[in-house]
Amino acid sequence: MITNYEIILRLVLSAIIGGLIGMEREANNRPAGLRTHVLVTLGASLIMLISIDGFNNLAQTGDPARLAAQVVSGIGFLGAGTILRTGNNIRGLTTAASLWVCAGIGLAIGGGYYVGGLTTAAIALFALMSLGVFEKRIFTKKYKVLIVQCKERTGLIGDIGQALGRHNVTIKDIKILRNGDDDFEVDDYGMNIDTDHLIEIHFAVKIPKDFKSKKFFEEVKKIYGVEHALWYQDRISCEGSSPI
Repeated sequence: MITNYEIILRLVLSAIIGGLIGMEREANNRPAGLRTHVLVTLGASLIMLISIDGFNNLAQTGDPARLAAQVVSGIGFLGAGTILRTGNNIRGLTTAASLWVCAGIGLAIGGGYYVGGLTTAAIALFALMSLGVFEKRIFTKKYKVLIVQCKERTGLIGDIGQALGRHNVTIKDIKILRNGDDDFEVDDYGMNIDTDHLIEIHFAVKIPKDFKSKKFFEEVKKIYGVEHALWYQDRISCEGSSPI
C-alpha cells in the first residue's frame, strides 16, 4: 500500500515538473503550454498510481503495466493535435514530443521511479531551452541564411534563384513566411512597408570563397517586388542598422 503522503508527493511533483516544461513551451507561444503539460503529466502520474495501488481490493493481482501502456499509446492523439502543417512547413513536432515525454515522466514519478523521472525532466528542459540555440549556431557556421522580404508574385523565387546562381551560390533550403507566422519579422527601417501583402523568404545557402556580397545585394534589390534583403546574422547583431 502506498501512503497518502507518498500519493500527494508524487502527484504534486509530477505537476511541478510538467509545469516547468510547459512554461518553456508557453514562453515560445506554442500550441500546448503550461496548463496542457501540467494536466498531461499529472494525469499520467495518477493513472500509474491507480495501476499500482488502485486494484488492491481485488482478489486477483493486477498488472500495473496495463494502464500505463494505454497512456504511452493514447498520448499520441493529443500530440497530433499540436502538429500544424502549412504548405511545406510543419510546426509543433517539438511540442508533441514534449507532451509524450511529460506523459513518460508522469508515469515514472507515479510509479516511484524518481531518479529516472527527474533525470528525464532535466534533460528535456535542457534540450528545449538550450539545444535550439546550439543547433542554430552549428547550422549558421556551415551555411548562411539569406532573408528576402518582398511582395508575393509569380516567378519571384525563380528570379532570386537566378541571381544566386550567377554568383555560384548553392541553395540548400527555402522557407516562406507570411504575416502571422511566429518567425515573421518586418525590418522596414521607416520605409512604411505594407505587411499585409509582404512575404519573407529564407534561403539557406552555401556561398563560394570568392563571393561578392555587395554586388549580389545590388542585383537582388533590383528584382521587382523585393523590398529588403539581409543575412540572418545581420538581423540578430545589427537590428537597428540601415538596410543592406
